[in-house]
Amino acid sequence: MTLIKQMEVTELKIPNAFRLTPDPIPDRRGRFHESLRAGALSEIIGYPFRVAQVNYSVSRRGTLRGIHATSLPPGQAKLVTCVRGAALDVCVDLRVGSPTFGAYEVTLQDEESGVSVYMADGLGHAFLALTDDVCMSYLCSEEYVHGTMIDVNALDPQLGIPWDLGCEPVMSDKDRAAPDVEEAAAAGLLPTYEECLAHYEELRMKG
Repeated sequence: MTLIKQMEVTELKIPNAFRLTPDPIPDRRGRFHESLRAGALSEIIGYPFRVAQVNYSVSRRGTLRGIHATSLPPGQAKLVTCVRGAALDVCVDLRVGSPTFGAYEVTLQDEESGVSVYMADGLGHAFLALTDDVCMSYLCSEEYVHGTMIDVNALDPQLGIPWDLGCEPVMSDKDRAAPDVEEAAAAGLLPTYEECLAHYEELRMKG
């Protein structure tokens, strides 16, 4: 765990993934908190984190999005935050050969806490909307390139993510038809751990 000004940063059990927990400052108007200090996060992850694209998704209760990642090159690291409502946010290690390949980490995100999760290139992301009108913010390190998205089925029993679904989730046709993690690995759709480590080192060297 690392403390930076008004922020607690904890490395997850998956290498190269971090949970950022702000310390809000309340007053009679409401509250204020810092969501990101790029310099501080860059120092923690070991290479510069730049924001090249910002996305938002809005989802109804029971919507399950993901698992999504981006192939290398170009890759696309993400800082994901729930800015309205509440969501069960999940990071999955999709790097073939990683010591934590197939492992996941669950984070409850909501608009009150302001908690964010940073996921390096090669890590997959998914979430379940726990309330209506959930809005998720994605700060992305690279602009999206068509045809580079990696899709893995969030309901893959081998992954065993504890979604605790009370009913059939609302999913896109693409997400529902996505391959299981073993199928995606066998088809060569997933990056290797070595490729990702080389990519992180290249980012570090570029400074």
